[in-house]
Amino acid sequence: MRTRVARNSRAGFTLIELLVVIAIIGVLAAIAIPQFLSRQGKAYDARVMTDARNAAAAEEAYFDDNTAYYSGPCDSLPGMSVSNGVSCMATAAGPTFSVQTSHPAASRSCTWSSASSPSLSCF
Repeated sequence: MRTRVARNSRAGFTLIELLVVIAIIGVLAAIAIPQFLSRQGKAYDARVMTDARNAAAAEEAYFDDNTAYYSGPCDSLPGMSVSNGVSCMATAAGPTFSVQTSHPAASRSCTWSSASSPSLSCF
C-alpha cells in the first residue's frame, strides 16, 4: 500500500506579506529622507564656514608676501581651494579685509571681517 504524504509547503510569499514589507520600507524611507536632507544642509553650512576661515588665513598669508590685502575671487588667493559650489569673494579696504562665502544649498552665508569682533559672522 502506498501512503500519501501531505505537503503543506508554500512556494512563495503572499500578496499581504509583500504589501506589509513595502509599507515598512515606505515608513522607514519617510523617516530617513528628511533626516538625510537635514544633514546635507548642515554639511553645506559647514563648508561655507570653513571656506571663509580658510580664505581669511590665505588673506593673511597674501598680506605677509605683498604688504597689501587681496581683492577678488578667493580661487586666485595662493594656497586657497574653494569647495565645489561655494562662491567666495575677498574685498580689501586699506588695512582691513572681508571675505564673503555662500552656497546655493546652504541655509546661511558667512562673512569674515578683520575689522570686527568676532571676525566670523554667519546669517
